[in-house]
Amino acid sequence: MPVLELRGLSKSFGGLHAVRDVTFKVMPGDRKAIIGPNGAGKTTLFNLITGIFPSSSGQVLLFGKDITAMPSHRRTAMGMSRTFQITSLFPRLTVLDNVLLAIKGLKPSKFVMWRFLSSYKEVYDKAHRLLEQAAFLDRANTEVRYLSHGEQRQLEIVLGLASDPNILLLDEPAAGLSSGESVEMTKFLMRLDPKLAILLIEHDMDVVFDLASSISVLHFGQILETGTPKQIQTSQKVQEIYLGTG
Repeated sequence: MPVLELRGLSKSFGGLHAVRDVTFKVMPGDRKAIIGPNGAGKTTLFNLITGIFPSSSGQVLLFGKDITAMPSHRRTAMGMSRTFQITSLFPRLTVLDNVLLAIKGLKPSKFVMWRFLSSYKEVYDKAHRLLEQAAFLDRANTEVRYLSHGEQRQLEIVLGLASDPNILLLDEPAAGLSSGESVEMTKFLMRLDPKLAILLIEHDMDVVFDLASSISVLHFGQILETGTPKQIQTSQKVQEIYLGTG
């Protein structure tokens, strides 16, 4: 069963057709990328998948269940997680504290003022496990403001894993990174659980071609072509429309 399936998903803003009849599947463990020029509708598509925008038509299915009208928090509870282009971390708190807040924020009970933080053993254990898996444990007590931009982007993905998702949607994880930081980001993403499905939007083609096994090209809200990195690289249609050649 697909982790995520889109069936004829569309979104119009008045006379503007931002997303048109998008259909595809993401299977467990897939690494799928969506590329396209600015204004192609990539972020709008993510907003439809995650429930930020209501769709005009079509369906979004998570593990075969129709979630098209479901609010974002219920999609998260079902196993969907997303990061955004702009980081939303607490810069004066430590890396560990940011992860603890992300984990605790997903639970029905919240932190209690008169209870020692160290008494939340299951929360601490999970935070340490996430940091260890991401090779971030050595920076657990570092304040976020002292991390590089690339490290902050990686930490935000760690926070996205706090809900134990089955599918992770990454909105331009390499945005604003130097070439060296982009390489580190790619290595970081490759270390994630191979059973986790990843769907990403990205402009950095090195990241896309190194990470994704399947790439869909979005053009004026429509899927222009889908294929392997090699097929997309050599596609005349993609080169003419997306890369501006020919």
